[in-house]
Amino acid sequence: MLVVIRGAGDLASGIAVRLHRSGADVVMLDVAVPTAVRRTVSFSEAIRLGEATVEDVRGVLCADADEAARVAASGTIAVLVDPDGACIAQLRPECVVDAIIAKRNLGTTRDMAPVVIGVGPGFRAGTAADCDCHAAIETKRGHYLGRVIYDGSPIPNTGVPGNIGGYARERVL
Repeated sequence: MLVVIRGAGDLASGIAVRLHRSGADVVMLDVAVPTAVRRTVSFSEAIRLGEATVEDVRGVLCADADEAARVAASGTIAVLVDPDGACIAQLRPECVVDAIIAKRNLGTTRDMAPVVIGVGPGFRAGTAADCDCHAAIETKRGHYLGRVIYDGSPIPNTGVPGNIGGYARERVL
């Protein structure tokens, strides 16, 4: 099963490792200059370094969709610079996961694959015409973190970082 993940930051990389360990072939897409903060646990580092390892899983930078398909089929995570997801139509994955974590949808549509999953706020799951994914994942800290939503949306972005150790806004650069 081929899964394309839009984004290659820390959350997207965690999803990629889990899918890889479950036997999926994984291709990750990101921008040419990734914005990941937790770089040591992000496959987006492959864009800068040529390869990256997260939790003993290797990801390599690929030049195009054909190379990415070969690399993913070989058991290595493929990373492509493709912020718009132009290669998705060529790759024809069984699943697309949008884990860009932009707090809004940057172009993912329900028709990109048989299964489309949006991670975080900005997505609407369901079958109605205004829905952009088949399922959405809650990313707000708290009781509902990780919940799969099949009809509706994750909690909207509050603009306030979560409180960790008594710090919220102060801990964000």
